[in-house]
Parts: sequence; structure tokens; C-alpha cells
Amino acid sequence: MTGYAISSYGTFLNLVALNLYVYAVTDRALAVGVFMAVRLGAGFLAGLAAAPLLARWTAKPVMFWSNVVQAAALVLLVCAPDGLRTAALFVVSATVGAAGTFFMVAFRSSIPDMVDEGRHTWANSLMVSGRSLAMVAGFASSGVVVSLLGYTAAFLIDMTTFLVCATTVALLPLPGRPPKAREDDARAQRGRRRLPTALIALGAAPLIAVMVALRGIDALGSSSHNAALPVYSTELDADRPAVFVSVFWCVWAMGNVLVQQVLQRYVKRSGRTVGALGFGLGTIAMSATFILAFAGLPWALTILVALLAGAADGITEVSYSSHLQTLPTELRTHAFGLSATVENLGFGVGMIAVAAALDVFSPLSVVGVAHGVAIVVAVVFVAQLLRQQGVRPTSGEGGVDAGPAHGGRRDGAEVSGG
Repeated sequence: MTGYAISSYGTFLNLVALNLYVYAVTDRALAVGVFMAVRLGAGFLAGLAAAPLLARWTAKPVMFWSNVVQAAALVLLVCAPDGLRTAALFVVSATVGAAGTFFMVAFRSSIPDMVDEGRHTWANSLMVSGRSLAMVAGFASSGVVVSLLGYTAAFLIDMTTFLVCATTVALLPLPGRPPKAREDDARAQRGRRRLPTALIALGAAPLIAVMVALRGIDALGSSSHNAALPVYSTELDADRPAVFVSVFWCVWAMGNVLVQQVLQRYVKRSGRTVGALGFGLGTIAMSATFILAFAGLPWALTILVALLAGAADGITEVSYSSHLQTLPTELRTHAFGLSATVENLGFGVGMIAVAAALDVFSPLSVVGVAHGVAIVVAVVFVAQLLRQQGVRPTSGEGGVDAGPAHGGRRDGAEVSGG
């Protein structure tokens, strides 16, 4: 988790530095959009390829080389001559998008191999906390690093963070799958080659299929507030447009980190975790608070809204990852790979649609529509869960970890779901 948090800091630092550098090199705003599109497109394709890759290789080498390849791409960018810098930038974009997706699919799907079954929520909570803190640190320091040290220093810092993460991965005592397990996986792949294994995974757990779809719609909603925040912040204060964005994300991250502490203590004391119902309710709360953030509320209320948005986002992230981790090992990577593909697709399509809509409509209306769709789908999802909970028996501790993802009869809607 420490290595992941450090590399996340470099990622968020470079998210700012690379976009600025693209504009500085090309002097065209369109190039920045294409750069992001290449990154998201590479992530989309990597999500489709992640499960077959992890069927052939174990998670540890995939995570290790994902970091090394990203570090090498940044070295290529730093060493590229003037005439090849634009090409090098798009190589970096594709590499970071694909390798980052490979790493996250391998990382999330291997958490059940790193910790005991009862500590999945704790591990996911730690992961989200580290990423949230890294996001604040990366965004906050990017302007200082680029202004005082320059683009090359920012790229080298990011390269170093990837190498640190690769080193921590190399130290992990992750077990490799025995040869027989790899042979069984290969036979299963050949037997299912007419039907994608990801669809088999979701067919075995329809609840998770709906969760993945809702996650994609939520990603579309996320694209709306990410694109609208700079516009809204400029409308609030044209002289200091970065103030609102910076304060909002810092408070959002604080809410995210605080709710992880609450979740960890709740799990430790009760032995129960927030399951699929928490994911649905968290999605509703998160979307609603993001809409309120653009409603022109007084600063004090906006700060509270940002705090609640971060807390709701943290709950949905942990409950979602923990729930997918309840799938059997042979299906887990396929579900996480398909999830990454759906999320990249939702965010990419959303960025294109939102960018066009913001030229015509206000930030509040654009964000309201995008997150409103997520709220409607989440309400239907929660209603279905509650209906199933009313007709199916529930049991105590363990919840969904022993339920639908493993072929059980429970739907995972109870709070004790993983």
C-alpha cells in the first residue's frame, strides 16, 4: 500500500505536469484532449486484455513490470530530442493508460491473496486512503514542482515513484499458482473461447454485473464534475480560478480518508462490512452531493458538501472492490478487467459529451443530468436489493463473502456483505 500510494502521488503530479507539457509542446488545446483520449483508450483496451494476461502470468510480475514500463516510458520522454517529443508524449500516454490499468486489475484482484478473508475491507480502505492523500499531495505540489524545478524534474520524480512501487512489489511474498492450476485455467479458457470469460463471471453473479454497469454510469457522472469544476470555479472567481478547485478536492480527500477510519473501526468492532447495499446508497449520496457542489451554496455549506462527497465516494470504492473480491479466483480478474474497461469507457464518453454540453449549458445542469442518471439507476439497484433481501434469508457474519459470488443463495444486499 505504501508503494502504491507513492506511485499514485507521482501519477497525480504528472497528470497536471503532462497536460501542461502537451500544451507547451504543441501549443494546441486539441492536443491535450487527444492526449487524454489516448490514455483512456489504452486503459479501455488494457481492461479487456488484463484477465487473459493474468491467466498466463501471476499478479506479482504483472504489477512489477507495469511499474517498470511506466518508468521507462518517462525516461524515453526525458531523453527524446525536440523533433520527437510530441510522438514520445503520446507513447507515454498510451503506456501509462495501459500499464496503469494492468497494475490496478492485478492489485485489486490479488488483495484476497495478501490478507486474510476478514481483512479485505481493511485492505481496500487502506488503498483508498493512500490514493486520496496522494491525490491531494500530487495536485498541491504539481504547480510548485513545475514552476520551480521544471517539467523534466516532474517526470523524473514520477519515474522514481514507479520504481519505488516496483521495488515494494518485488518484496511481496505473493505465492505463484501451481502448474496444475495454470493448466486448469488454460483448459477452462479453451473450453470457453466462444464466450468471453468476463461474461461468464458476471453471469455467475448477476448482482455484480449490475454493480459493474452502475460503476460505468458513475464514471460518466465523475467525468461531468471533473470537467465542470474548472468552469464553475472560473465563474466564481475569474481572478483566482484555482481556489475553489483546490479547496474542493482537498476537503473531498479529507472526507474520503475520515470515512476509511470509521469503516476500519466498524469492521474491527462488529466483524461486518458494508456490502452491495452500501455501494448503492453510497452512489446515491455521492452523486447528490456532487450536484449540490455546483448549486451556488455558501462556502460553509459547500465545504460540508465536499466532505460528504468524499466520504460517500470512499464508501462506494471500498464496498465495490470488496464485493468483486468475493468472486472465485478464476473469475475475479475477469470481473476487475471488465470493470476497468467499463469505467474507462464511461469516463471517456462522458468527457467528450460533457465538454460539448458545457459550451451550451451551465455546469449545474450538466452535472445534474450526468449524476442524476447515476442516482436513478442506483435507486433501482437499491430497490431491487431490498426486495431480494425481503424474500431471501440472511445470515450473520461473512455476508456476501459466502454468498452470491460463490454461488450461494444470498444476494449480498445485507450490511454484512463484503
